[in-house]
Amino acid sequence: MFIDQAKITVIAGNGGNGVVSFRREKFVPKGGPDGGDGGKGGDVIIRTDSNLHTLLDFRHKRIFKAESGKHGQGSQKSGRSGIDIIIRVPCGTIIRDAETTDVLVDLIKNQQEFVVAKGGKGGKGNQHFATPTQQAPRFAKDGRPGEKKEIQLELKLIADVGLVGLPNAGKSTLLSRLSAATPKIADYPFTTLSPNLGIVKYKDHQSFVMADIPGLIEGAHQGKGLGLKFLRHVERTKVLAFLIESTSENIEEDYLVLKNELHLYNPVLLSRPSILVLTKNDLLQQDSSDGIDKFKNLELPIQKISSVTGKGLDELKNIIWELIEDANKE
Repeated sequence: MFIDQAKITVIAGNGGNGVVSFRREKFVPKGGPDGGDGGKGGDVIIRTDSNLHTLLDFRHKRIFKAESGKHGQGSQKSGRSGIDIIIRVPCGTIIRDAETTDVLVDLIKNQQEFVVAKGGKGGKGNQHFATPTQQAPRFAKDGRPGEKKEIQLELKLIADVGLVGLPNAGKSTLLSRLSAATPKIADYPFTTLSPNLGIVKYKDHQSFVMADIPGLIEGAHQGKGLGLKFLRHVERTKVLAFLIESTSENIEEDYLVLKNELHLYNPVLLSRPSILVLTKNDLLQQDSSDGIDKFKNLELPIQKISSVTGKGLDELKNIIWELIEDANKE
């Protein structure tokens, strides 16, 4: 199951208390203060892990608490600091303050860390409060409480190429042909209910990551269909591949619908390098028009493919690889 949002509570450890203690030495009836300090509370740390791909682990566990620091002891012994708790999340996870929705951090790289809640400082023992006029202080400081926050985790997939198309445009079939991914495939709309990632091998031991995004419909930017829930996953892609069925009654209109939904969601997306892919080319009659002439004036590469017969797939990979390399130069 693909889960791309979760709300959790994080609680850092409290600092340990300082202690009131006095030295007890043989033949020294009134020893000075020797109360130790309390240990620092443990932090709550979020760390990315490239082996994770969803936020499913947070569906059942929603509270994460670090260990509190230990109290100080006599003989100037400080308490042990509390153990940090590390929460592992997929690369591409955004951390927001659940109350304000402000972005606290955007974690992209593997093993990247962020301290989301800091542990409380330990209290000072009475050894720190001795003065010439008060040589036997009978007080110490308590530890400070750790931070407590409610945070929202939001996952945006990181991929080189995002497959964008209307429902049943052949995105899942293409991903299954080009990679080892096994998305659900059927001949009806909204077969894909969650994004799928696949690694596409290219020549000379190279590869790129392709994301199959659930089909968009008009009004997707407002949440119609499955659009709003998954449009966020297109934002991190370097290249966009617009997939439209070759058998569509109006390829140009379908293309404009897709472009418009991306523009209304985030206009920056249309500045990405892109390619128009006409799928299911094997279903066209020999003498039928594929409507490609209307796109001749666009500065957009166009590739006809058939995921069933394999026609055009190698050419498609070549074009996508060039677009990725161009995007990496920017």
